[in-house]
Amino acid sequence: MSEKFPVSFIGLGALGAPMAANVLAAGFPLTVHNRSAERAAALQQLGAAVALNPAEAAAAARVHALCLSDTAAVRSVLLGAGGLLAGAAAGDLIVDFSTIDAAATEELAALAAEQGLHWLDAPVTGGTEGARRGTLSVLVGGDAAQLALAQPLLQAVGGTITHLGPVGSGQRAKAVNQVLVAGSYAAVAEALTLGQKLGLPMPELLAALQDGAAGSWALRHRAPAMLRQDFPLGFKLQLHRKDLAIAQAEAQACGLTLPVTDQVASMEEDLIDAGHGDEDVSVLMQWFKDD
Repeated sequence: MSEKFPVSFIGLGALGAPMAANVLAAGFPLTVHNRSAERAAALQQLGAAVALNPAEAAAAARVHALCLSDTAAVRSVLLGAGGLLAGAAAGDLIVDFSTIDAAATEELAALAAEQGLHWLDAPVTGGTEGARRGTLSVLVGGDAAQLALAQPLLQAVGGTITHLGPVGSGQRAKAVNQVLVAGSYAAVAEALTLGQKLGLPMPELLAALQDGAAGSWALRHRAPAMLRQDFPLGFKLQLHRKDLAIAQAEAQACGLTLPVTDQVASMEEDLIDAGHGDEDVSVLMQWFKDD
């Protein structure tokens, strides 16, 4: 397979669209498909081909990238008369950037293998900022030889690419990541609320804390907007809650309790019930305002 192999990219949401744009900018022949066709228009103007369904997209490529919201969406794209598996050829590689549970990943990879297809689960972290800049951290599960083949594609979207084991390992690593995200965002929201209640000068306090022991990605990149009650979309709260459910199930399966994660999950459910599900995870700040 040549380094600039043809790629299909299915799923052009907040992460998928800029990732696909970076794949195209890196020189890969690109065919895209999205359930809402208008999402493909900008990429078409940049030179991407647009397919009517996943099967048509797959027929035009050798490596097939998915960036979808959940397990049901991945199943829908793969299976059926117009599904990716109907258009892909033996020897092709599926790279799933979606965040879904590891058991489903293993099941779907096995179905793909029955047709001679290879699979890498490659969920990403770094938000829409990282997706736009091509600096995402890519957490990979799958065969090392397939990872080597996919490396040029992964380098187009990610600044850090880490192989963590066989198929399913990337999804398990993403569960760990989302537990960390839960704790860090909730801690920032709680700390900012405390600082405000204490009457401290918050901009000066943030500047003082960012480079100390309390520093974090969430504190540096989200805290100023949280203070303004502004929550620019990096990752939807309802999707993060979905990811926490995956982490909670993984923990339960190995006999571990996650008390901090469970608390944050409950806070997220309150906010989703209050209509904040489509806002950024940093809307956790609003939980303290609504409390």
